[in-house]
Amino acid sequence: MNYLLDTNIVLIYTRDSSISKKMEEELKIFTPENNVAISVVTVGELFSIAKQKQYSDHRIRRRRALLSSLAVIDINIEEIIEQYAEIDAYSQARHSTLQSGFTARNMGKNDLWIAATASIYDLTLLTTDQDFRHLDNVFLRLRQVDLSLYKDR
Repeated sequence: MNYLLDTNIVLIYTRDSSISKKMEEELKIFTPENNVAISVVTVGELFSIAKQKQYSDHRIRRRRALLSSLAVIDINIEEIIEQYAEIDAYSQARHSTLQSGFTARNMGKNDLWIAATASIYDLTLLTTDQDFRHLDNVFLRLRQVDLSLYKDR
């Protein structure tokens, strides 16, 4: 399968915790048959979080090692930019041709870029975030991880 990892998934894997180990045992994301990528937006978010939380050198090295194993997709691509606008209009229940059937949803701008990237590259978005649910099977395929399944079992 081809995956785009949301920032929250990358953060879980950089912690090298029992949760990340249990997730990987079950989900098997990092196997040779899977192509795994992230958006350049995720890279920016990860650097920002590291600065804000003053990560240790060890944790920064783990993040770098994980990032070096992933394909990083730029967003300065016309199709992604156009899809960003489509997804934003749809999420705001103001799309000219797609009926949303829900009240407007304010998505974070970084989430919009990540969703647009997954959509254009036909990647399954792996996330713990429920903010993408309204896009599932409309713009992208969503695989939502329930972290409670991996805690203390």
